[in-house]
Amino acid sequence: MYVCNREVNVKNLRILITGAGAPGILGTLYSLKNNFDNRSVYIIGTDSNLEVVGKYVCDKFFQIHHSSLKDEYLDSMEKICHNEGVDIIIPQNTFELSLLSEKKKLFEQKGTRILVSDSRAIEMSNNKYLLMQKCNEIGIPVGKFRKVNNFEDLKIFAKKLGWPKREVVVKPPISNGLRGVRIIDENFDSKKAFYSEKPTSLTTKMDNLHGIIGDSFPELILTEFLSGIEYTVDVFRYNEQSIVIPRLREMVRSGITFTGKSIKHKKIIEYSLALSNSLGLEYCFGFQFKLDGKDCPKILESNPRIQGTMVLSTFSGANIIYLSVKALLGESFDLPKINWNTRLLRYWGGIAVYDEKQIGQL
Repeated sequence: MYVCNREVNVKNLRILITGAGAPGILGTLYSLKNNFDNRSVYIIGTDSNLEVVGKYVCDKFFQIHHSSLKDEYLDSMEKICHNEGVDIIIPQNTFELSLLSEKKKLFEQKGTRILVSDSRAIEMSNNKYLLMQKCNEIGIPVGKFRKVNNFEDLKIFAKKLGWPKREVVVKPPISNGLRGVRIIDENFDSKKAFYSEKPTSLTTKMDNLHGIIGDSFPELILTEFLSGIEYTVDVFRYNEQSIVIPRLREMVRSGITFTGKSIKHKKIIEYSLALSNSLGLEYCFGFQFKLDGKDCPKILESNPRIQGTMVLSTFSGANIIYLSVKALLGESFDLPKINWNTRLLRYWGGIAVYDEKQIGQL
């Protein structure tokens, strides 16, 4: 048991960021280090893997247990917070959100706040099936969907959605990134893809999917395929104040936005505000929408945490990551003006390491 009665240093913050190997770690660091208060921020990164970029770009790094090992994970987090005087934990990994949300009060008693919504909001937001049910309840457009756990039902409902003439999508209720997501397309030309595309497992045919998952399987969601463009939405919400920044995903590689732009899409802003309020999400988090064939935005999923390209909102004038830190600390703030149509062009970078030290960066 660790006990801490220290108070937060208003000038110098010590922040622990989990998932230091996440693709968006540099964006998170940028938003915290380049804050509008010119406040000194010391970043402690953690990850279950040892060789991650956060090990070298954070001020300090610790390898910790995976959150699936709950007791070991919590013990290592408590020790780091105690020994390093951590003021705030910012989680970036989907699978640890529920656990950290449940332990918020425990950590706060020991002097560390956690930037995460309440456990009920996390449960509803992390589960795509519950999220889509909620959208139906409050009148937010959503594609047709059904939960299935056997291949016979999957195929029956797929036909109701227009398969094999039309594509359908399967995905787990709870997942991270593109894990478990497949587009079932009987017109998929695997030979053409072999010669003209980089290897990908996102699109497949029904028989191939059957060979992978078998006759029965853990629950999946089957949905109609939405053919329009996709938006990621960054949201800040605290008490009665909120900011919503839709981001057009102009180019996506391996589920990561490589070219994007902040867009003032009024319907997506309206839907995101309504859903945020209904779910009870707080601080910074996000949604993903995709347009259907009639340009109607329909919900895909929620990310009740910092999103990988949330730094685009920072560049657009709304540093909602740092704004969330101020809200968590109970500090006053003004809502910023958003510079719409700001673009981000991501590129492949890297760091050089010698003798456990960074010696160069692309």
